[in-house]
Amino acid sequence: MVAARQSIEHLLPTEQESEQARESSRVLSRYVRRSKPLTIELRDNEHHQTIALPAGAVRLLLNVLTQMAQGNAVTLMPMHAELTTQQAADLLNVSRPYLVKLLDNGEIGHRKVGTHRRILLRDLMVYKQKIDEDRNAALEELTRQAQELNMGY
Repeated sequence: MVAARQSIEHLLPTEQESEQARESSRVLSRYVRRSKPLTIELRDNEHHQTIALPAGAVRLLLNVLTQMAQGNAVTLMPMHAELTTQQAADLLNVSRPYLVKLLDNGEIGHRKVGTHRRILLRDLMVYKQKIDEDRNAALEELTRQAQELNMGY
């Protein structure tokens, strides 16, 4: 589901939509290129048109179809979207009080609107990328240590 408004809508795909998305993603995956646009034809009973999709939009569409094929709801938000603390906590898969602690400690940028905090999606994604990188570095170090100790990994 694509949310054109700032509110986040979640609609689970039907079984038929999931199957259509599965087949469409299989076909589209053959055409995904890093830097070249993809020309596609749109047809219904009354109209026929050809359009060019930018490479980034093709990759995004493939990701959306893949998620729908797995039965997941999908939401698109612009990077400048502002989130509530609950929305941000949900995206990080943490509790709202834990997120508020991160905000109060200055780990994630935010602003206050009255007594409410608002977090830019961009700032949240910068934080998420940092913790993901830290997590991967720690896992690599643990793997290296386990191999040095001949632990069978």
